[in-house]
Amino acid sequence: MGYDISFAFFLEQLGNHPELLVSVLLTLGVIFVNGWTDAPNAIATCVSTRCINVNKAIVMAAVCNFLGVIVMTMVNAKVAMTIKNMVNFGGDNHDALIALCAAMAAIVLWAVGAWYFGIPTSESHALIAGLTGAAIALQGNISGVNGSEWLKVVYGLVISTVIGFAMGYVVCKIISVACAGADRDKANTFFTGGQVAGGAAMAFVHGAQDGQKFLGVLLLGFFLVNGIDDTSGAVIPIWMMILCSVIMGVGTSIGGKKIIKSVGMDMVKLEKYQGFSADIAASICIFVSTISGIPVSTTHVKTTSIMGVGAVKRMSAINYKVVKEMVLAWALTFPGCGLIGFIMAKLFLIIF
Repeated sequence: MGYDISFAFFLEQLGNHPELLVSVLLTLGVIFVNGWTDAPNAIATCVSTRCINVNKAIVMAAVCNFLGVIVMTMVNAKVAMTIKNMVNFGGDNHDALIALCAAMAAIVLWAVGAWYFGIPTSESHALIAGLTGAAIALQGNISGVNGSEWLKVVYGLVISTVIGFAMGYVVCKIISVACAGADRDKANTFFTGGQVAGGAAMAFVHGAQDGQKFLGVLLLGFFLVNGIDDTSGAVIPIWMMILCSVIMGVGTSIGGKKIIKSVGMDMVKLEKYQGFSADIAASICIFVSTISGIPVSTTHVKTTSIMGVGAVKRMSAINYKVVKEMVLAWALTFPGCGLIGFIMAKLFLIIF
């Protein structure tokens, strides 16, 4: 059975169920924070290599994120379905929505803290961890976790680490060999335009991947409040795609210069062809993961592809202090945000 969710019906549900309204507002808050803190990774390299002004790059990222959410979700919504099915908030609908609210609140707290310290942590990992912690708190055990869907998350971690690095290395190596005898000025002119196009592609796939994750959460809240268990025929409405993409675009337009500096300037000193290589490699990895329905961290893929690019020249070209900070942030996200989600869910269930 399919569910065609009209905007009017959704608004009616928000009016009848205050807990759904809070859940939606918090989810939109997480989408905004994602656009604010995570989307800047997409344009970090083209800004750091001075191919485009940072303010113009942010506007470009906002527009391309918008298009990525809408276009890819209309074509293939597998990532959204993976997120929606990853945890079980079944049982009492009121308690389930309270737990979902707690998960979203935990993600906002974690993401804002990461932004404050300029650490490009992943809202994708935070989303997965927060939802899992809240589901465990609600169910009282790990029965609230869908193991088969979680395996896709593990696959995503491997893909974003190994494939991102390998693709960055291979693409940069090919370009280095192909352009070995090229005139440097002409090459830089070409790669300046290429970098801008690569940054736009990265922003597009970021919207396609991360936008779908949050669409999955919005669907989850709607199904919980309506007691719907069979969601196999769920249809993501156009208005929901537009709402998600606009909020993400607004968040991106706010800025994110700290993240741009950490990813594009501090980790590896990039030349234009290297930045182009990193963008193309990361875009390919994220696109393939998205159409395969595997949730990956766009931050993780982008940073590991930059590391692969840096390794072409020499491994010492990578600033391992920055890499260590990022790895630590990623390692802490699952237990850290998961624990916050668990505690917030327990607290919310007591208060509300």
